[in-house]
Amino acid sequence: MQYTSLGNTGLYVSRLCLGAMTFGEGGNRFSQMIGATGQELADRMVDTAFEAGINFFDTANMYSDGESEIMLGKAIGDRRRDAVIATKLYNTSKTGVNDMGTSRLSVMREVEDSLRRLGTDYIDLYQVHNWDDTTPIEETLKALDDLVRQGKVRYIGLSNFAAWQIAKADGLAKQLGTERFISAQQYYSPVGRELEREVLPACIDLGIGTMIWSPLAGGFLSGKFSAGGDGEGRRKVFEFPPVHPTRGDEIVAVLKEIAAELNSTPAQVALAWLLTRPGVSSVIIGARKEEQLVDNIASIDLTLSEDQLKRLDEVSALAPEYPGWFPKGERGVDRVKALKEMLDK
Repeated sequence: MQYTSLGNTGLYVSRLCLGAMTFGEGGNRFSQMIGATGQELADRMVDTAFEAGINFFDTANMYSDGESEIMLGKAIGDRRRDAVIATKLYNTSKTGVNDMGTSRLSVMREVEDSLRRLGTDYIDLYQVHNWDDTTPIEETLKALDDLVRQGKVRYIGLSNFAAWQIAKADGLAKQLGTERFISAQQYYSPVGRELEREVLPACIDLGIGTMIWSPLAGGFLSGKFSAGGDGEGRRKVFEFPPVHPTRGDEIVAVLKEIAAELNSTPAQVALAWLLTRPGVSSVIIGARKEEQLVDNIASIDLTLSEDQLKRLDEVSALAPEYPGWFPKGERGVDRVKALKEMLDK
């Protein structure tokens, strides 16, 4: 296993993180959409992760209505000292007017519930699952800072923020003297590279590590589906994240070609590609079956050649978006002249 520090901290995490979103008994709507493992399989998956050197585990208060946290805590058991546990708040299955969001009330209540379900007295990485339009980010930062000072949380992270939201939160944290977000959990995959436009550059500039969720686009990059809807599994009932039909199938075709060359699988190739991307700290892998997890873990030992990386880069590249396509030019070069030359070509 490979390890890296998460953001500008001395916290070292495995470059693969076991996601516990599928941990649940299947008795709620979330588990029915995502899939449910049950405690026995969850135990085996956590054992497999530890054996492979994974020390990073991710869950959330909303996954399977809290069952995921309970099952992950049980599966880790007396290995708590060796585990870096990340969970999240914002969404809940409750419907009260104050049950969602990141107000001080919600932060203080949700952390206690997560601690109880996980069976621990501290959370290594406590993440804000979404940007809360209804709560000033200053209020959230101060509440999270209090949790760190109380010893209930070691570090704080964010998830699904836009670049301007990340920059605003970081700037306010510096101004207020509160704890800063050390990580960003965001969606990124060969069929979803939008993160490269603004979010990844912002994270790199601010020294914020990234944790990548759904690196296989909900199983699409396993090669078992087509963007037209063919195939069986989770995407048959829950087609998320969205994939552009034509572009998605073209990318999978290249993944399959490279997998054949390396005697590996399309999923391993997609994960190995992500692990080479600048700014990526850890990639979250989840599974409904033990063999899927074993297959995903093997990606850590897969090395892609320069030619293979180039082919995958080219087929999955995003079209330039303003201001990205505007010519930067060289120092001392007239930008208007550079733009005219580009337009004349």
